[in-house]
This record gives sequence, C-alpha cells and structure tokens, in this order.
Amino acid sequence: MSSITSYLDQYGYVLLFIVLTLELLALPLPGELIMSYTGFLVYQGHQGWFISIIVAGLGSSFGMTIAYWIGKKYGTVFFEKYGRKFHLGPDRLENTSKWFSKYGNKLLIIAYFIPGIRHFTGYFSGITNLKFRTFALYAYSGAFIWVATFISLGKVLGPKWEHFHASIKKYLLIGIIIALIILVLVYVYRRKKDQIKDAAILWINKMMKLLKSRRRTGILIVCTVVITLVFSVLMIEIIQSLLTNEFQEFDKTMTFLVPSTFGYEWIPFMQAFSFLGTSKVLFCLCVFTLIWILWKGRNKVLETFTWLLIVSGGELFEESLRSLFHRLAPINQTSAQDLFFNNFPSEQSLMALVIYGFATFIFVRYTGKARFHTAAVTGALLLLLFIAVSRIFFNVQYPSDIVAGYIFGGVWLSLNILVLEIFRLLRKVHIEV
Repeated sequence: MSSITSYLDQYGYVLLFIVLTLELLALPLPGELIMSYTGFLVYQGHQGWFISIIVAGLGSSFGMTIAYWIGKKYGTVFFEKYGRKFHLGPDRLENTSKWFSKYGNKLLIIAYFIPGIRHFTGYFSGITNLKFRTFALYAYSGAFIWVATFISLGKVLGPKWEHFHASIKKYLLIGIIIALIILVLVYVYRRKKDQIKDAAILWINKMMKLLKSRRRTGILIVCTVVITLVFSVLMIEIIQSLLTNEFQEFDKTMTFLVPSTFGYEWIPFMQAFSFLGTSKVLFCLCVFTLIWILWKGRNKVLETFTWLLIVSGGELFEESLRSLFHRLAPINQTSAQDLFFNNFPSEQSLMALVIYGFATFIFVRYTGKARFHTAAVTGALLLLLFIAVSRIFFNVQYPSDIVAGYIFGGVWLSLNILVLEIFRLLRKVHIEV
C-alpha cells in the first residue's frame, strides 16, 4: 500500500484515473483505499476535492464502459455457444436480460459499494444486452456517487483516514446488504401480495383461536412482550447514561450504602450469595435445566435448542456488548475509565440473570401449582438481588456494571422466551391447519 500511495503523491490525478479504470475491468486493485487516501491528500491541500471526484468518476465510468462493450461483443457469443453448460442457455439468458433491463439497472448504482460485484456488473450489463443509454445513466451516476463518498470520507477523516477506512467500508457494505434484502422482500411482497395476505390472515385467525382456547399461553406471551419492552426501554436509558457519564454518582452512592447497611456479620452470607453467582454453580444449574427439559418438557427439541441458544448466545451477546462499549470509550482515557468501559456490562450478572431466569421459567412452565410459581419467581428475584449486593459488598464490580448486566440479560432472556412461545404456538397452528 505504501508504494501505491507514494505513486499517488507523485502522479495524483493520472494514477487515480488509471487505477479506477483497471479496477472496474476486474483487476484486483484497492480502489476504495486509493480514493480514501486521495481524500486525505485533499485534506492536506495537495489535490482539489471537486477535481478528484471528477477524475475518479471519469476513470470508473471509463472502466465500466469498456467492460460493457467487451461483455456485449464477446460475452453474448460465449453464452450462446457454451451457456447451456452453465444453465444459461439462450432462453434463460433472454429472460435474465429482460429481468435485468426492468429491475437490474437500479443495482448498477449500489453495486459499486459491494466488492466482487462491481467488478462484473459492466460485463454482465453488456452480456444481457442492456441498452447503452440505460446502462450509462445508472452506471455513471453510481460511479460518481461511489467516488464522491470515499473521497469525501477521506477528506473529513483527515489523518485518521487509514484507521477508520476498514470500519466504514464494512458498515457501508452491511448497510447495502440490508438495503438489498429489503428490496428483495418488497419485490417478493409485490409479486405475491394476495397470497401473502391470504396466508397471513389464515395464520392470524388460527393463532387468535388458539390464544382464546389456551388462555394461559396467551397471557404468557402478552406478559413476555410487556417485559421485553420494559427491559428494552431500560437498556436504551442505561446506554444513554453511560455515554453521558451519569453513573459516577450512582456508583459512589451504592458503594457507600451497601457496606454501611450490611456489617461484618454479613460476610458469611455475602460469600454464600457470591458463590451462587459463580460459573461453577451456573454450570450446574444449566445441567439441571437441561435434565428438567428432557424429563418434563412437551417440546423437548425446541426447548433444548432454545436453552442452547440462550446460554451460548448469551455469552456471544455479552462479549459483543463489552467489545462495543470498550470501542466507544474515549481515546485519551485514564486506567479507571478503561476498566469501566471494559467491564460494562457485567458478564457474571448478565449470565446469572439469563441462566437463573430461564431455569425458573422452565420450572414454572411445567409445574401446575400456583403457589410454587410465586415462590420460585420471588426466590429467583431475591437471589439475583443478593448476588448483586454481594458483589457490591466485596467491591468486585461497579454497581452500574451489575445493573447493566441484569438489564441486558433481561432483554436477551425475555426475547428468547417470547420467540420460544411463539414457535410453540406456531407449531400448534401448523398441526391444526
């Protein structure tokens, strides 16, 4: 990369034009990286922003045009002769051409942002005999949008262009993929609108009948939806509090209040509660929950899969959250701040709530007596409360980290229970249909 940027320092616009032309002919050149560095040169005042966009846009358009005419002249002949071997005979190629003429030209704009796709859209446009006027309108527009995006990003980021280039490229790609998925769903909905509506009405009617006939399941789903929404709102609030640094007073208050309330005589009890939150106990509880599912469960496969998803997915969820919030930490941070962001949310608290919560749910779900339900839920809540208090008592974690762990864990647990109950209901709908 250093050799390319050094050449770009010397030859500027000429090299920018050549690199983008060759990349759009499917040569493996780092076009986006070159454009970001060009933006950095614009930031330094070595190149003009408008001229760079014009040169890069012309280079990309020129490369796409050459690829179009190569595809039109040689690609069509090739596929007419050998296309059947690739399941692309003349008939299918003609149908593909009609579809591409109707819908695919829009893809020419966003295809630039997808590596591996933009390199062949010019060739494919020519092969499918897309009208040159249509091709030029969308391909050239997409080229200038693409180059303007990356050159402008390089200009805005300045000296940090190389540090953020990979992340921006990744998130742009994710955004494009999400947009494509939405477009496909909209296209399918338009084509199958009546069938989808009829099927949806049928399923909704069946589900409503089931909910009426199974009052307990309906109440459980409604309660789970409410709990999920409450935890989600709390999650948003706690993220905002973290980013605005509003936890300091809360942490100071709780770290003073808990040791003041519970004296030295509480140490054995706090040690016991702290032990109940350790990985050894949580592992034993996971095993017990699995045994309970296999013994009492009515949908053993579905519940076992949910149990695996909740436990293993909870770990991934927690790691992702801590990685995300660590990256959100200030660059020039003190060691205390670094520790704060690294431990937010608390891994132990999140997994404790998830595992104790799901074990309690499974126990309540297959226990008929109401007094056991109340005792199990109350006991689990008190246990989680004292596990949190024990961690604050021994000054193991910030109180805000523990609260965040419980809230994020509540979101993950309630969401999975909701999905489990909906799938359980859908299976009954399928059986009765």
